[in-house]
Amino acid sequence: MDRSDVTLERMRSFVRVAERGSLSAVAREFGVGQSTITRHLRELEDALGVALISRTTRRLALTAEGLAYYENSLRILHLVEQAGAEARDRRHAPAGTVRLSCTAALGVLHVGAIVFAFQDRYPDISVDLSLTDERVDLVREGMDLAIRLGPLADSALRLRAVGRSERRLVAAPAYLAARGRPLTPEDLVGHEGIRMTNVAGSGTLVLEGPEAGRRAVPFGGRLRVDHGLAARAAVLAGRGIAPAHRWLVADCLADGRLEAVLPDYALPSVPLSLLIVPERAAIARVRLLADFLAAELRAVPGIVPEPAARAASAQR
Repeated sequence: MDRSDVTLERMRSFVRVAERGSLSAVAREFGVGQSTITRHLRELEDALGVALISRTTRRLALTAEGLAYYENSLRILHLVEQAGAEARDRRHAPAGTVRLSCTAALGVLHVGAIVFAFQDRYPDISVDLSLTDERVDLVREGMDLAIRLGPLADSALRLRAVGRSERRLVAAPAYLAARGRPLTPEDLVGHEGIRMTNVAGSGTLVLEGPEAGRRAVPFGGRLRVDHGLAARAAVLAGRGIAPAHRWLVADCLADGRLEAVLPDYALPSVPLSLLIVPERAAIARVRLLADFLAAELRAVPGIVPEPAARAASAQR
């Protein structure tokens, strides 16, 4: 093997192809032609003397040697980037790019402004903000960290709890004037509900009341959407009653465009978390953005501390 042919550039191309499973996707990501990525892989395999990727007409798959080489390459590339970042950080202000994934509606309404403030403080740090409600694989998509709503499955990613997102039932005044105002959870039956297709169990509402504990009631309606901003638009248009995160509708409640329905009842709150790729956590620019997001997200309307943290704070 000619070690001079095992370059970081070829290794990076191989790692991203292994993660994305597509030569064309990696070529677009790197801003080069697909032939360049193909050449990098061929030259790397020639230098190593083994096949790293099995190619068929329908898919790419790592060979056994490729899987072992991928895991070692990943560690090497992380060390190279971390060493460079730490060297730059010691001499200069933090710089470089941080790739952040965030649920779409929260990103549009609140996280974008937080990122603007972060970049005002750290002008040499670029942020690639990806807005999606899909649970993307951070490593595969080349992300550094993600803001996630909802319970999380076990993973190797580093979890940082931010707080919980409070939810309420809301409706437009015109809808309530036309259809009547529910006074008990059971009164919701027969009302038009605006439901989320990507939320499991949206056909039932679980309400936490002041006296009777949790009460589950059927929740139907003719409109279902798969995006928080679409739900916000629908409820503002008077299409029905919607369960909504407070951060999604706080401004509408404040100026009277929406009203709380059954204000003495709350929907179960939802955890809000930061997920960080462990190998990226020590890089100064990633750590700075994670710290900034954690602090600023707690100031977003409806984001409250975890109950245990709230109790500990009250005892101090």
